[in-house]
Amino acid sequence: MRTQTGARAGARSRTGGLAAALAATALVTCLPAAATAAEGNGAAAVPPYAFDGTAERIQGAASSLDAKVLQPGRTYRDTLRKDGKVYYRLDLGTERNSYVSVVAVPKPGGTVEYGDGVKITIQDGSGSECGYQEADFGSGEYARPLAAYARRVLGKDVTSCQSAGAHYVLVERESAAGSAQDDWELELRHVTEPLLKKTGPTALPEVWPSATPAPPGGGQQRRQGGAGFHEAVSLREGEWRADIRPGQTLFYRVPVDWGQQLFATAELGSSTKADDSVSNALTLALDNPALGFVQMETISYDGEPSTLELDPLRPVAHENRGSYENATSGMRFAGWYYLTATLSPEVAAAYGDGPVPLTLRVNVTGNARPAPAYDADPGIFAVTADDREAAASGASGATAASNGTMKAVAAAGLGTGTVLLLGLGAWTLVARRRAA
Repeated sequence: MRTQTGARAGARSRTGGLAAALAATALVTCLPAAATAAEGNGAAAVPPYAFDGTAERIQGAASSLDAKVLQPGRTYRDTLRKDGKVYYRLDLGTERNSYVSVVAVPKPGGTVEYGDGVKITIQDGSGSECGYQEADFGSGEYARPLAAYARRVLGKDVTSCQSAGAHYVLVERESAAGSAQDDWELELRHVTEPLLKKTGPTALPEVWPSATPAPPGGGQQRRQGGAGFHEAVSLREGEWRADIRPGQTLFYRVPVDWGQQLFATAELGSSTKADDSVSNALTLALDNPALGFVQMETISYDGEPSTLELDPLRPVAHENRGSYENATSGMRFAGWYYLTATLSPEVAAAYGDGPVPLTLRVNVTGNARPAPAYDADPGIFAVTADDREAAASGASGATAASNGTMKAVAAAGLGTGTVLLLGLGAWTLVARRRAA
């Protein structure tokens, strides 16, 4: 039996030398061996959530006036206590839209109840809400990472939060009396989006392709998911095989360009160990490039093959942001969309704590369309050739980021070396002429 769950949302209305490049390259070359050793030492354990290693520690304030600033393009970490409320500050202008996301990471194995979750809100200095979103555990009442975002968007048809100045991010945790008292770790990101040079279409098409496509061809391929959003493993269209343990969440990401549609299904393989039924055994969730919640589904498991699918989603379009439905509004920009699959820890009681076979089938339909007329570089809200390469190779987000940095360092190193060689040649020529 499949159960649909969800969240609530609202809104009113790069220099270094050649030596450094070579040294860094050598370091990266050594990383796979270290990673393999780590896997060998703890292969049987469910890995903890993998936080972004570049995240800066920050402490949320009890009052908005004591809040610390979240800078654009940065990632932060904090801790949130049971029933906690913390504030952060944003210093915003009037040139870009802002999105702040929070990933709430409860302690694995902790008890949660229906309705437990996290809410994130952006407010202006007068306390008016610019936008908010709530994410909860829904019918899958087991602790797992939850993502949600709040947004402050600019536009002629938006009446609040249009002035420059201090704005505030409020993060709230909701936990029932019988839920685990453990602190939740938080991962926060602040990203911005350019405005449009001119207003484009705002009305949603009444007719759009919603028929589920045929399963992707090419046969099954092995691709194990990552342990966090930062380490999400890249996928392209295809059928992807993994193993998932009770209590584990696997993270994947799929590049979806403007005008394209994403379809995803998840299937748990059969087991001969038992035939007990576990309600809401598998949760499949989708979050957008700014880590805003889009959709979530759960399915039960009784040892027989069990399949769930995300409801059809509209093609990625700028005008989708006019909707108040998460499943539509979330498909508002191109970029990496994140799929997370979580297996209930209760599966261990009936089927043991060993891995269960999992298959993800991903379809990306439609031809990529031109991007909206942004007045600046869209940053993460685009699909690049490097993104498509990462999706084909299965690189994780962390690996792709490291490769991008290495390319920049290598280019800078080669550039510096070229300048040094040219300078040395010119100096030698001048010296010879003076000697003559």
